[in-house]
Amino acid sequence: MVFSSMSFLCVFFPVVFLLYYLIPSMRAKNVLLIISSLLFYAYGEPVYVLLMIGSASLNYLYGLWVERAKRRKPVLVLAVCTNFLILGIFKYADMLIGTCNGLTGAQFPLLKVSLPIGISFFTFQALSYVIDVYRGQVKAQKNYGNMLLYISFFPQLIAGPIVKYHDIEQQISNRTPHLEETAAGFRRFIIGLSKKILLSNTAALAADAVFAAELSQVNILSAWIGAVSYLFQIYFDFSGYSDMAIGLGHMFGFNFQENFNYPYISCSIQEFWRRWHISLSTWFKEYLYIPLGGNRKGIVRTYVNKVIVFFCTGLWHGADWTFVVWGLYHGFFLILEGLLPVKKLPRVLGHLYTMLAVCTGFVIFRADTLSQGSALIGKMFTGISFGPEEMSFALRQLNPLLVLTLAVCVIASCPVRRLRNWMPERSREAVDCFFQPGSYVCTIVLLVLCMLSLSGGTYNPFIYFRF
Repeated sequence: MVFSSMSFLCVFFPVVFLLYYLIPSMRAKNVLLIISSLLFYAYGEPVYVLLMIGSASLNYLYGLWVERAKRRKPVLVLAVCTNFLILGIFKYADMLIGTCNGLTGAQFPLLKVSLPIGISFFTFQALSYVIDVYRGQVKAQKNYGNMLLYISFFPQLIAGPIVKYHDIEQQISNRTPHLEETAAGFRRFIIGLSKKILLSNTAALAADAVFAAELSQVNILSAWIGAVSYLFQIYFDFSGYSDMAIGLGHMFGFNFQENFNYPYISCSIQEFWRRWHISLSTWFKEYLYIPLGGNRKGIVRTYVNKVIVFFCTGLWHGADWTFVVWGLYHGFFLILEGLLPVKKLPRVLGHLYTMLAVCTGFVIFRADTLSQGSALIGKMFTGISFGPEEMSFALRQLNPLLVLTLAVCVIASCPVRRLRNWMPERSREAVDCFFQPGSYVCTIVLLVLCMLSLSGGTYNPFIYFRF
């Protein structure tokens, strides 16, 4: 397991941060970040840190080769195949073997290889670098240390956001952190930590209880409690990690692109994917959807391309058919929105439709098996049973802490600060005057609450660590 949150907050990060600002030269700062990142990863993955270094080394050499080769496309194909072969062995081999055994009745033994943390993230980052070199968008990196830092940088190493090489190429060797940016990064980090510890972990208690319960205990009320709790758990878990990574990046002088933009205010599935896990959706758009032809080759080909992209999106999330079905489920709704005038719906109806589809889809995403997912979805819409056992189970989950947490989740899922745009100018100035110092006071309070919660042993790993 990677550093526990208490170890990170109290030991690792303060030491690295202090040394970073004491060291004068950029080269030495980068060496410190490389060493720190490798130690960070090796703490939980002592063997697989060699895999990550190997991936960085291999793609560093592929970048040089692609740039110098007369026939560049075969080199790119070899690089892509090599990366996906490594990803397939460590992440998908047992899924394929198990599926083959189930379909044919064969008894091929599973490899039972443990999944390296963050392998999907650093593999996609490495691929974006090689493809960018092939396209001539960037020059091949001659400095191996810069390439290793790009792949291994610890803030976003294990759960994103996926950083494309062309977005931070200049920042690797030329960045100047400022006090204001560092303070804003600290605040962003604490907000992300609070999302995870105070909101996601609390919602997880109800979600985990419902998904672990016997189906006979679950009725329509508890099924919706579990589904809505997981809807907020996964959002605040993943967006919280992204906030932490972006905040840490600011503190070291890096500017990572946003990964979430209030996805739960969307009025269509298409809008949802413009706002949800932006780094992944833009990666697939830039490196898969557009190369397949995008929407330039007719309606049928456009729909086929979308199905391919969302099949890959689901598969990227995990080596299980539940994730594939979840991806195809979203692809289906995107095609449906291309055929029906969903965008013409009133915003309220569009929002209700989108959240209903997203919430139902996440049940498939969270379920251990497709049969469990379909059974719980059935309970959400047909579980009209209010016996003593079912109601007792539902009300145990619907405690005051969960109700308060879900209410805060609803507010935190909306762009509340945009309300200032509707205020008179004087009111906006007063709000801004209060917000800046007040936000830092709130940040300190949130940090204390998070540390108290962590010291009580309530921490559980980020969901996206397993992807």
